[in-house]
Amino acid sequence: MEQAERVEQAEQAATGTPWHVWVVGILATLWNAFGANDYTQTQMGNRDYFAMTGFDAQTTDAALRFFGEMPAWADAAWALGVWGGLAGSILLLLRSRWAIAAFAASILGLAGSWIFHLQATLPPELAAMNNEAMFAVISAIALLLFWYALRMRRRGVLR
Repeated sequence: MEQAERVEQAEQAATGTPWHVWVVGILATLWNAFGANDYTQTQMGNRDYFAMTGFDAQTTDAALRFFGEMPAWADAAWALGVWGGLAGSILLLLRSRWAIAAFAASILGLAGSWIFHLQATLPPELAAMNNEAMFAVISAIALLLFWYALRMRRRGVLR
């Protein structure tokens, strides 16, 4: 066993939870809360939210039409991805083994969102945005959070 791993196990035995669980859990909750807010504001058609993100009136109208015309399965996938990620983050902070299932649901929703995104025809106002880069970042973070939760479960941190 490596020295660092022994130190971490001793620390965990003394405190119950490694310090990094709190850091990852808080950052993950903030990240996923942003996604949950974005989903909610979009579903509500909040024009002020779109304006705050830098959209002009024409782009806001195009975005609201696009999101309003999304098929139900794509909307459900987006919701599963967003709310699964937020639930997983909170469950991680609660040190619950159910964080793994929530993060897995989030990845499933993200996969559905990818499928929709890759086959959707974006309005010209939205096509200029680099959505693939953002999808890649979101995907990487979702996969890392799932991996981290699995690792914490194996170490006995999640119960």
